[in-house]
Parts: sequence; C-alpha cells; structure tokens
Amino acid sequence: MTAVPTPLLRIAQDGASETVARELAEEVPIALEFNGIGYAVLMATPADLEDLIAGFLLAERLQQRSDSTVAVALHPAEGGIVARATLPAEQARGLLDRVRHRASDSSCGLCGIENIAQAMRPLPRVSAESVANEAAIFHSLGALGAHQHLNARTGAVHAAALVAADGSIRLVREDVGRHNAFDKLIGAMRRAGLDWDGGFALLTSRCSYELVEKAALADCPMLVTISAPTALAIDRAREAGLQLRVLARPDAFLAVQP
Repeated sequence: MTAVPTPLLRIAQDGASETVARELAEEVPIALEFNGIGYAVLMATPADLEDLIAGFLLAERLQQRSDSTVAVALHPAEGGIVARATLPAEQARGLLDRVRHRASDSSCGLCGIENIAQAMRPLPRVSAESVANEAAIFHSLGALGAHQHLNARTGAVHAAALVAADGSIRLVREDVGRHNAFDKLIGAMRRAGLDWDGGFALLTSRCSYELVEKAALADCPMLVTISAPTALAIDRAREAGLQLRVLARPDAFLAVQP
C-alpha cells in the first residue's frame, strides 16, 4: 500500500465544515545496509524499492553504469523497512570510505573540508545525445499527468519520467521525495536494460544540483524540470555537458545550454 485513507476535517471559507476521506501518501524510513554496513536511512514511498537502491548505488558512485545491479532483500521492521544488498568485493572497497565521510564529526574542520570535496567531486561528461525538440518537451508535459497514478490519489508525490525523443512517456516512477523518484527511475532503467535513446528525463520538481549530478552519472543527455534551477545546478550541468530545460510549463520553458 502506498496511500493511506485518512479522515480529515474540511473547513470552507463560509465556516461550513465536514469530514472527508483523503488518501495520504505513505512515507516511511528505509534503512539501507550494504555488505552488512548501515549506510543511510531514506524517507521514501515504500514502492519500487529495488529500483530505488539500483539508482541510489549509481548516484553514490558505489557502482558504475556498466556494473550489474545487485539483488536486494527487503525486511519489514518496526516503523520502516530494512533493505539489504551485497556489493562485489571490487565495488565494496569504496563503501567504508563513503561511510566514513557520511559519519564525519561536523566539529572537525578537516573532516568538513573532506566532505565538501566529496560533495563537489568532478562529474563525468555526458556522452549520450538527445534529439528531442521543443514540441516533444511540450508533448511530454501534457502527457505526464496520466502516468502519475499515486499523485492523482494523493496530490503529494513527485514523478520522474523517461521520455522518448518524440515526447511519449516510456517509464515513470513516483515518490514523496524528488531525489528518490529520480533514483527509482534510473534504477528501473538499469534493471530493465533501458537507455535514453535520444530522449530525456522529465521531473516534477525544481532543478537542484543533486538532480543534475544524478542525471550526469546516469549519462542522461537532457534534464527537464517544471520548476527553477539553482545557480549551482546550472554550473554543474555545464561542467557535465548536460542540457537543461527548466520552468517547463504548457506554454513555455527556459533553455540552459551547456
């Protein structure tokens, strides 16, 4: 279940009130354990979690695009879910180092400098190309709503879509977190052996630098978001050669060239 029916009190401007039933999106802690090491806890919609982890491993640079995805075991726990996966030995070498940076004491000046360096590591150059034109972007914006099934019920989740070069929607993943939704999409693509094939990614969110980095690491040629970018997002996109289309609305969007 990804939505919970909940009674709420609806209060109108004229003072009238009534109890209404509303479906609320689920949001639960997902504890990630890799090779027996507690790595992170994500607040996420408890659906498509295997996709989430496949995308998360790529975003964390624990795996490369060419690596095979790993099996994930899901274990219900009190208040949440524990997701366990085992990385091959050659990939696990970087695991302890990443955990060390995540667990660094914020009062340590040196650790802080190391964490900043980790956050701003160089991005790979995007090698894929998008051949989608303006009409394809506008078409995808109009088509996406029909694929946002959980959001139609709750009005509270983001979507990330794989869009074909002609603007048709190929694949969608939803989550309460915009980062999770994109990780789920990228992970689903990895697990299904799908490529961008001249298309692009469409996100129902603002364009943050983290989303730009996820796109670059997934070799996404163009990222389209419905809200505005940050200045750092644009800088990082230019570093990676990633095309950005932002503030994408039915009547116009802004193009940021690499």
